[in-house]
Parts: sequence; structure tokens; C-alpha cells
Amino acid sequence: MVQDLLQSNPGWGQFIFFFITGLVLLLVVLGFVTFSILAERKVMGFMQNRIGPNQVGGRWGLLQTVADVLKLLLKEDIIPKVADKPLFILAPVIAFAPSFMVLAVIPFTDKFQFADLNVGLLYYVAISGLTVFGILLGGWASNNKYSLLGGARATAQMISYEIPLVMSVLGVILLTGSLNLNDIVHAQEKAWFILLQPIGFIIFLIASTAELSRTPFDLPESESELVAGYHTEYTGFRWAFFMLAEYVYLFAMTGLITVLFFGGWLPLFGFLGFIPGSVWFALKFCVVLFIYLWFRSTFPRMRADKLMEFAWKILMPIAIANIMLTALIKSLFF
Repeated sequence: MVQDLLQSNPGWGQFIFFFITGLVLLLVVLGFVTFSILAERKVMGFMQNRIGPNQVGGRWGLLQTVADVLKLLLKEDIIPKVADKPLFILAPVIAFAPSFMVLAVIPFTDKFQFADLNVGLLYYVAISGLTVFGILLGGWASNNKYSLLGGARATAQMISYEIPLVMSVLGVILLTGSLNLNDIVHAQEKAWFILLQPIGFIIFLIASTAELSRTPFDLPESESELVAGYHTEYTGFRWAFFMLAEYVYLFAMTGLITVLFFGGWLPLFGFLGFIPGSVWFALKFCVVLFIYLWFRSTFPRMRADKLMEFAWKILMPIAIANIMLTALIKSLFF
């Protein structure tokens, strides 16, 4: 009966295929989140001369994050009496959903990609910007002045750093002549864009760290002095949704950097082309991920005023200068 339905309506076959592959990708991403948190704790422990997780799941603490997730699931779900209940419940979903949607356009290999859009890079930037609404709503719906201030602070930071983030990739777009992420990868067959756009890469890496609210730009979640900001009133699994969004974006942003500046699935040297593209992508992905983990173990948190000044007074002018320099070089030599 199912086979007859698929033959009479091929659209159902496509729907089932994308549903299953999307479900598989979700499981892969959840696995990444689980073990990237563990890796982060282990890297920080190593760099700070500590042991890190070593109790749950053997000497490496492989099940520590799983235990933490189970603990969150078992915690009481508290909704403040004076909160705007519908928006309070909806805010974590609005924050998380875009982080998973952007994965659709990232080409993990030349054969594995959910949506090959001509404006894939634009899609990523546009959809990822929706998370700001979830964060601001979470702070406002809590009906807590500290949560509201935390949401406003996080929104200001994310909007401010999104501008140099986008401007840093305009050099890549100028050299490629396309917003399609597959075209950007193929344009790096002779030289990766980290070599042709080193300034753009540095700006993108810094701005993406701020977009992910990671150290040293983790003011939206600086628990030690700001009581956690916009998600102060959230508990249990709703709080975990905000954290899940952050780590799914870490997965997506790491994949995007791999595509934009490290040649995606392309080999390091031509004679190494016999190694599958998925292996190359995974290796580059791990290197970029380690840089993010390294940052958290190395840098102190920035002051709020210095953080905003850095975006508008330093990153923005450098990003504009990089665009002008790239346009000049392309007009003279290409």
C-alpha cells in the first residue's frame, strides 16, 4: 500500500526521504552537542591543569553530558506566576528553530546537502538573525527587569556583531561572484580563501564568537556577575533549549567557516584527492571547533562598553577597508 502511494505521488517519496535524512541530521547534531560539551570541558581542564569530567562513563567521563541532560529533564518546570505564559513557552523554540534550519544549506560534501540554494549564504544570515527575537522574547516574557535587561543586552550585542560578520564575507563573495555555498567551495580549488582573505577570516572568526555568545564575548550569559541574563527565570528543559541553540549554532558556524575559508570538502593537496571529501570536511571542522574551545580557555570576559566599541570602532572600519582592498585587487589582477 505504501509503495503504491509513493508511485502514484512522487512528492510523498521526497517528503519521506527528507524527513528521514533530517531526523538523522538532528540525531547527529544532538550527538555533536553532547560530546562537544564534553570535549570543551576536557580541553579546558587540560589547559587549566585540571582533570575535567572523569566519573560518569569511565575515566574519560563519556556519559557526563548525558547525565546532565537527564538531570535537566527531571528538574521541575517552573513558569513564574507573572510571566507571559504563551511567549515564555514559545521563546526557547524561536531561539532554537533557526539554528537547525540553517543547516539545510551547508554542503558537508559535494553530494550531501539538503538545499542547494543560489542564495545559500544570504539564507544562512537571514534565518540565523531570527534567534534574536527568541532571546529578546525570553527576557521580556519573564516579566523580570533583570531578564529584560539581559535580553536587551544580548540583542544589542548580536545585532552589532552581525554587521561586521556579514561584511567580512563580502570579500569572499566578490572573489567568487556567487552566494551559492557550493560555488564558493569550488572557487577554492587552487587556493583556500583563508589565504586570499586573511583579514576577512579574522573578522569573521571574532564576530562569529560574539554571535555565539562565547568567551570573551559571553556577556549575555555571564552568570558570575549578571545572574545569567535573559534566561534567569528558565529552568529544566526550557533552559536547556537556549543552551542547545547555542551549541547547534556552534556546529553550524563551524561548518560555515569550513566552507567559506577552508575549502569545504576539498583536499589539502591535489594528490590527496583519494581521501573522501567527508573526511576532509570533518578534519577541518575539528580544527575550527578546537579554536572556539581554545578561546574559552584563554581569554577573559570583555567589559560591556569595550565589547560594543570593539564592534563599531574596530571591526567595522577594518571590514570596510577589506572590502575596498578586495575590490581594488580584483579589478587590477582578475
